[in-house]
Amino acid sequence: MKDKSVSYRIFLAFDYILLISLTLIFLFPYLNIMAKAFNDSADTALGGLTFYPRSFTFQNIKTILGDKSIVNSAFISVARVVIGTLVAIIVQFLSAYALSVQDLKGRRAVLFFMMIPMFFTGGLIPQFILYSKIKIINTFWVYILPYSFSFYNMVIIRTYIKSLPQSLLEAARLDGAGEFRILVRIIIPLSMPVIATVVLWLMVGYWNDWSTTLYFVTKKRLFTLQYLLMQVINESERVQSLIQQAIEQGLSGNVKIQTTPESLKSAQVIVTTLPILCVYPFLQKYFIKGVMIGSVKE
Repeated sequence: MKDKSVSYRIFLAFDYILLISLTLIFLFPYLNIMAKAFNDSADTALGGLTFYPRSFTFQNIKTILGDKSIVNSAFISVARVVIGTLVAIIVQFLSAYALSVQDLKGRRAVLFFMMIPMFFTGGLIPQFILYSKIKIINTFWVYILPYSFSFYNMVIIRTYIKSLPQSLLEAARLDGAGEFRILVRIIIPLSMPVIATVVLWLMVGYWNDWSTTLYFVTKKRLFTLQYLLMQVINESERVQSLIQQAIEQGLSGNVKIQTTPESLKSAQVIVTTLPILCVYPFLQKYFIKGVMIGSVKE
């Protein structure tokens, strides 16, 4: 027992060292980006910046958030995440529950029909034409409706529901419970791990997406935060290029560059990832359970 205790302690110490080392390896790039975001751009250009700012400043963050339309874009992004996630999880969970019922007629045909778009898509032009026909171009619903259903997420939820004890559902039916009551009182409470996992995927996807705005939205009042920040980055690169050309041509010898594209990109990463990082602690315990779906077979 003593030998086992010593060997166990050695293993535990090695395990802690390994996990702490991996945590530092994964955390260091983000800390480096954060240091660039809060460091003076001229000092950053000198290089050698590690995980803390040498010359602390809010100038890069102020440049990113300086646009007056940033508040409206942030509201659009938050509204998209909240409404889109709510609509998507309702649609996907209800479809998963319906297709998990063994007695559902035509269940295999419906699954096969839903699976086809995973392998064959029409492309961007037919997609644009379809959105035009249903009149969601340049509307808020272009952010919601096209992404309300995901076959992959539906299969994940369906697999989890099918893994629940069927005897529990049969007992509820024998007691006179209807399908809606079974769904609300039994299925949903037991499915919180997979719901939290899919919700997290949906929130990250909605928050990080900027291509939808690029392709289907031209009204500035509907621009998302990510698309607006992408424009800020591109504009800053163009301005810095013009300033550099002016300096080289001797047209401007006293130009002071307050920020650089590298610093702005770092500030953009901080602004766009921080809200999602704040959500992780609340969903972590469910997320760990959710990713284990299907790993154990009885």
